[in-house]
Amino acid sequence: MASKNQLVEQLDPATTVLLTVECQQGVVGPGSALPELADEARSSGALHRVARLVAAAHEAGVQVLHAVAERRPDGRGANSNARLFRAAGRLPVQQHRGTTAVRIAAPIEVADEDLVVRRLHGLSPIAGTDVDALLRNLGCRTLVVTGVSANVAVPNAVFDAVNLGYTAVVPSDAVAGVPADYTPAMIRNTLALVATITTTDEVLGCWLSRAPRGVRS
Repeated sequence: MASKNQLVEQLDPATTVLLTVECQQGVVGPGSALPELADEARSSGALHRVARLVAAAHEAGVQVLHAVAERRPDGRGANSNARLFRAAGRLPVQQHRGTTAVRIAAPIEVADEDLVVRRLHGLSPIAGTDVDALLRNLGCRTLVVTGVSANVAVPNAVFDAVNLGYTAVVPSDAVAGVPADYTPAMIRNTLALVATITTTDEVLGCWLSRAPRGVRS
């Protein structure tokens, strides 16, 4: 855990971007292709905390970027070189471009100033997408990583962010994976080695102390 002063410095709204990872209806919504993951994201409170962080980011002037995983109906350009991809192609709910499955899930609210980056391939919200260029153009130094899953996409995002020179901050209660006990173990034994591990309330405290108006959540 970083000290309060270190966290405040890292989370300066002018140089921080909040990333939500695959918080889309077809992944964490009621009609999810991955119901076990969706249930965990909701029952643990992780999805609600992501929504709180997004609302606070809007209030504090922190840029929000939503990373969405989708595929074309014909599968063109999608990976097939791992069991995960092949299994995803057989799921009854598909993350098809232009459908409700790839819309950001409630209770997260998307503002006009938010950026949405959609990828057709791979495991990472950052590698092979426009995210790095967007972050650099925004003057980002710290990337706050939230969402799902702690099994694959979230650690990919953290590693890619660190490799690209950003400081990664992970609110541990705003990410989810399956089974439930895997997420804290992965954070403790892996992400804590490369990222600042914190909580939603600690991030909110840093941002809302700077915001012109308070956010009640």
